[in-house]
Amino acid sequence: MRFALYPLKNRHSFAIDVFAKQLTEIRSLADLALINWSNNTYILGEGTNTIFTENFEGQLLLNRLTGIEIEETPEGWHVFAAAGENWHQLVVSLIELGIYGSENLALIPGSVGAAPVQNIGAYGVEVARFIDRVDVYDCKLHLETSLTHEECQFSYRDSLFKNPDHRQWLITGVHFFFPKAWLPVLDYPDLATLPADATAKEIMAHVIQVRQRKLPDPQIVPNAGSFFKNPVVSNEQCQELRRKFPLMPYYQQPDGRCKVAAGWLIDQAGLKSYTVGGAGVHSQQALVLVNREHASGQDILHLAEGIQAQVKARYGIQLEAEVRLLNGTGLLNP
Repeated sequence: MRFALYPLKNRHSFAIDVFAKQLTEIRSLADLALINWSNNTYILGEGTNTIFTENFEGQLLLNRLTGIEIEETPEGWHVFAAAGENWHQLVVSLIELGIYGSENLALIPGSVGAAPVQNIGAYGVEVARFIDRVDVYDCKLHLETSLTHEECQFSYRDSLFKNPDHRQWLITGVHFFFPKAWLPVLDYPDLATLPADATAKEIMAHVIQVRQRKLPDPQIVPNAGSFFKNPVVSNEQCQELRRKFPLMPYYQQPDGRCKVAAGWLIDQAGLKSYTVGGAGVHSQQALVLVNREHASGQDILHLAEGIQAQVKARYGIQLEAEVRLLNGTGLLNP
């Protein structure tokens, strides 16, 4: 089968040179009624958290819905953003308008619609904190609905939207609430140099600076950001690991468990220079895997599997991919 019409290299930030058989852009709510859903349909935003490992034989739906609405109340601001809006640009716009809370989430790549799916987070803040509800369209049943915060079932880098039973849901927009009673979140080491009275603009500028220093620009070095989730382990396992590796960073969770830095595990396993074909571990941030030179999908899969095996052998921890990996017919890690 030939794939010639829809190149995907510039539609996902890891820039694997593959193609799609069918591609449809969704630019208005009216376009949704025309969708002919099939089991090998995949909904794509900006492609910053997706890696196509081979030619995609199914149908790609590109979410390009746009629009932002803001309503002020005595308590705060209700903000609606369509799913195709760029996340970072939304953050910048809100901070410039004096609507604070999302500053720690600046420069996270991707679209607004992808934010609740992944429950994006950085520097002690998760987007779920501000989500009131999420509007979705069932592409299979052709029905619109809106899910409350509780119905979204948010957890660490997870939500109801990742459930394979709901993969026909296309997020059309997200409703946020940002309270006027704002307090900065500065308890992550990378933010420790900021004063306690830092403004939201100062925090955003600092976060952008840190991310630009630590993470490669996908336009220069193709990558999909953090490839693995930071694993959450029991307190008992965490303390046992700390006895063996006293310098291991960890973050105590509200439920008593511990979140461990996956990048540190990879780095201390001696894998920063690890490469497979054209894919490799980034030299400055071990949590990021990069397309060094014309990497194939198999290169990245074998690289990830090698890292997982060595981390498991050294620490007894099974790393899980944070990125969404696709083969020719759908998700490899639903």
